[in-house]
Amino acid sequence: MYSTLMSALKKVDATKHKRGVFAVQLLQHPEWVPVLLGITAEDKKPLSIKASWVLEYTAKIDLAYLYPYLDLFVVNLRNIHLDSSVRPMAKICELLLEAFYHRKQGSITPPLEESHLHQLCTICFDWLISDQKVAPKAYAMTCLWLLGKNINWVHPELRLLLEQQYPSGSAAFKARARQVLAKIA
Repeated sequence: MYSTLMSALKKVDATKHKRGVFAVQLLQHPEWVPVLLGITAEDKKPLSIKASWVLEYTAKIDLAYLYPYLDLFVVNLRNIHLDSSVRPMAKICELLLEAFYHRKQGSITPPLEESHLHQLCTICFDWLISDQKVAPKAYAMTCLWLLGKNINWVHPELRLLLEQQYPSGSAAFKARARQVLAKIA
C-alpha cells in the first residue's frame, strides 16, 4: 500500500489534472488519508506540499473522506509551516467550517467537536497574525468569522486585528477584510 501511495504521490504536480487523478485514487483508497496527513505534518518539500494539494483537491470533491480523521487533521495543522502546504490546509479548514455552519439539506455535516473548533480558532488566529501569504490569511478570516458564531470573544478580537492590519494589507487582504468586517457589523 505505502509504495503504491508514494509512487502516485511522486507523480503529482501543481496541475489540476494530476491532482485530480490522485484525488480519484484517494477516494478509492480512503486508508491513504491518515498517511497523507502524516506526510503533510512532516513539513518536507516536495512531498508534504503534494500531499496537501491532493488533500485539498479531494476535499473539494468529497469533504466527508476527511471526517474519520478530524482529530489527526486538526492536531497536524500545528506542524505545517511550508507556505505551499499552509494554503491548501487553510482552504480545507474553510471548507470544513462552511459545511459545519451552513448545513445543507441531505449533506453530511462534519463531526467537529468543541475541542476541534477551539483548536481551529487558535490556528486561524496564528495564521492571521503570523507572516503568511494572503490566501491563508483570507481563509483564516472566513474561518474565524464562522467560529465567532459560537465562540463569543472571536468577533471582537477578529475585528480589532483586521482593523490593525488593514492599512498595511495587500489589495486582496483588504477585500476579504472588508467582507468579514461587514459581516461582523
